[in-house]
Amino acid sequence: MFKYFKNSYNELINKVTWPSFEQLMGSTKVVLVASVIFALVVLAMDLVFENLMNGIYYLLG
Repeated sequence: MFKYFKNSYNELINKVTWPSFEQLMGSTKVVLVASVIFALVVLAMDLVFENLMNGIYYLLG
């Protein structure tokens, strides 16, 4: 078990390449924009479905 943690620590320190702050901020912006676009698409689908159902209920009385 000790060997596993020692190897894991060694890999995190010596083998993993961590992104720079600029890369991290760029990725954060991409995720933020994609999340907003996805939320707007879901909102549009919800509004269309709501209006469709209201129309059907209106026609059925």
